[in-house]
Amino acid sequence: MPWKNGGGETVEIAVSPAGAGLDAFDWRLSMATVAVDGPFSTFPGIDRTLAVLTGAGMVLDIAGLGRRTLDPATLPLAFPADRPTTAQLVNGPITDLNLMTRRGRLVHDVTRLRVTVPQALAATSDILVLLCASGHAGVRVGEARIGLAPLDALLIAGRPQTEPACEIAADGTDSAAVIFICRISDGLPG
Repeated sequence: MPWKNGGGETVEIAVSPAGAGLDAFDWRLSMATVAVDGPFSTFPGIDRTLAVLTGAGMVLDIAGLGRRTLDPATLPLAFPADRPTTAQLVNGPITDLNLMTRRGRLVHDVTRLRVTVPQALAATSDILVLLCASGHAGVRVGEARIGLAPLDALLIAGRPQTEPACEIAADGTDSAAVIFICRISDGLPG
């Protein structure tokens, strides 16, 4: 679908509520190809976290926060989506991962995990999305086993807090898989 500002295209991975447009979502996970320098779309009342999946990287200039360089090796960057932001590509197009949540309703966290040995992920959020950035991974959720190839995503919701949400392991001939872990929770005070 087109970017909100018309400057490019994005692939929506998941959105809540289902079918919500760009002005009505509670949370939204997407990937976009950034092929030219320019401004980011602004989203009033939204918090976002951005990570570079492929390409040499980009430099973001975020109003009030300064310049930040993102590439496939840097940690995901959280910032308010309503701050004017421009991007300058380092050396050609990139693909990014973008998680956005409505401020005051939900909170989120995005981490990068290099999987070399099996790991259990705790059920510490209402929604857990795993995105395999590279390599192959095997995920066990209860008795189900799911294989993830590059750019596959798995959404896990409603797991009891008393047991792990899932167990993840590198799968196949790859020595490691790079997984982005996106956690989305109710952001209202206690």
